[in-house]
Amino acid sequence: MGLPPNANMPPDPAPAAAPAAPAQVIPTTGILAAMLRTSKQVSDLIFSPGRPPQVELNGQLMGVKFEQLPMLKPEDTARIAADLIGPNATALKKLKEEGSCDISYSLPKLARFRVNIFTQRGTCAIVMRVIPNTVPNFETFNLPPQLKEICDLKNGIVLVTGPTGSGKSSTLAAILDKINEEKAYHIITIEDPIEFLHSHKKATIHQRELHSDTPSFALALRAALRQAPKIILVGEMRDKETVEIALEASETGHLVFSTLHTTDASKTVERIIGVFPLGDQHVIRARFSKSFRFIVSQRLLPRADGSGRVGVIEILKSTMRTREYVEKGETEGKSLLDAMRDGEMDGMQCFDDVIEKMIRENVVDLDSGLTYATNSGNLRLSISDLIEERERKAGRPAAPAKPAAKPKPEEPKKTSSGTEIEIERF
Repeated sequence: MGLPPNANMPPDPAPAAAPAAPAQVIPTTGILAAMLRTSKQVSDLIFSPGRPPQVELNGQLMGVKFEQLPMLKPEDTARIAADLIGPNATALKKLKEEGSCDISYSLPKLARFRVNIFTQRGTCAIVMRVIPNTVPNFETFNLPPQLKEICDLKNGIVLVTGPTGSGKSSTLAAILDKINEEKAYHIITIEDPIEFLHSHKKATIHQRELHSDTPSFALALRAALRQAPKIILVGEMRDKETVEIALEASETGHLVFSTLHTTDASKTVERIIGVFPLGDQHVIRARFSKSFRFIVSQRLLPRADGSGRVGVIEILKSTMRTREYVEKGETEGKSLLDAMRDGEMDGMQCFDDVIEKMIRENVVDLDSGLTYATNSGNLRLSISDLIEERERKAGRPAAPAKPAAKPKPEEPKKTSSGTEIEIERF
């Protein structure tokens, strides 16, 4: 593969009297291996013209120095992209025609990658997500034990949601691995691209990759209904057709797993309903309320000790109350957030309650917790006792108690200012 269309081609070299010795080129596999060795916590590798090769550690980019490759040139990223794509004609065609492509890549005995190659300013750039060689399990990934209930479901829809890089694929892989160990099921996955490689254990697993094994999620999902699976994993609910077939599959006795790029359970429901025309949404609400079993939402927060990131998981479970809220829509006093807060005995939990617990246990610091909270104002009120206790230990006077009488105009300003100072110091 050469540079993509419209790429800035390097100028032809001027003729020389004698051929110069060719510069030593580091093999792509050597570059990737060296970048992985920088830390066990590398999550992404990034190649961009005008920058050195970079790794992402705990959400921050860090350059990796190579003596022969101090700064990437357009021809360097094009060469690396060509090595990664190899003989994959479909990916090459997509890159030329659509400006980006997704592939998987493997370094034997080291790591696998989910790769996105795209064009920008007429040159190639590459982002490679590191996928561990071993499939995560509940213990290593520290998943809430109540999620093990998912492994015993017979039908319905389970959605794992969150922003890019929040661990959705790892959570689904851990759940699927547990089912693989315990159930003699036929499982079909449809992924773009295939990330974790599942070997046959007690279950039989067939993994299909978009573009190489099937042209679309919807077509593969439709075909899966005729392939006798108990469980179907769809990499992402991307469009109306995929959602509709997933609903159909769940209603005909299949258990469907999938992901969405949404921030919490409430927004997930609205996203699912919102892909349908307004006239169909009432019917879809009713169908989805009967079909969903769990909505698991994830966020990654930096640890207070700086050792990495920790997952915060929100769990919405199908109960009589939550099904009613999904079907009829949320109203004041009847929200999915209220249901999760009241549903601890059913195994539910919401983001802010989990974050509060982590702050109190010093797993995450106060600033980070408030930044990632769904409602930072309510969380601040919930941990006001902790803030006051830390103020006392720091030797600072506690904020004055709010008077019973109507406060003077300047008093709210003082209280707000005091709170701002407290947050900054923690």
